[in-house]
Amino acid sequence: MKAKLLLMLLFTFSVNSYSQSVSCDDLLEFIKTEGSYVSKVSSFTLDSEWLNEVTAYTYDGKYYVIAKIKKNKYSYSTNTYIFCGIPSRNWSSFKNGGYGETDSYGSRFHAYIIDYTCNCD
Repeated sequence: MKAKLLLMLLFTFSVNSYSQSVSCDDLLEFIKTEGSYVSKVSSFTLDSEWLNEVTAYTYDGKYYVIAKIKKNKYSYSTNTYIFCGIPSRNWSSFKNGGYGETDSYGSRFHAYIIDYTCNCD
């Protein structure tokens, strides 16, 4: 019994250590082309010093968010990031806010989205 458990652990470790990781750029493009568009919050609505655009997609029953974040508060240039496995209620809470909630989109992004970074390079 212990030998089987040890073999399973070794097999699991070897599979995980040799698996290839996907690049964040490839994942981002895949979700944009193969995922289903849900909705977007644009810069005009966000009215944020650092968030420029936040878009949600679904793929295989999971939510993905692509966020364009300004390089600094004075810049029009952005970096694009992808966030994975976001619960649908988190997207809804980010986009619409809760009942009586007065938090900004930036605060809600930190509360509902930012912890769901993707495991990509």
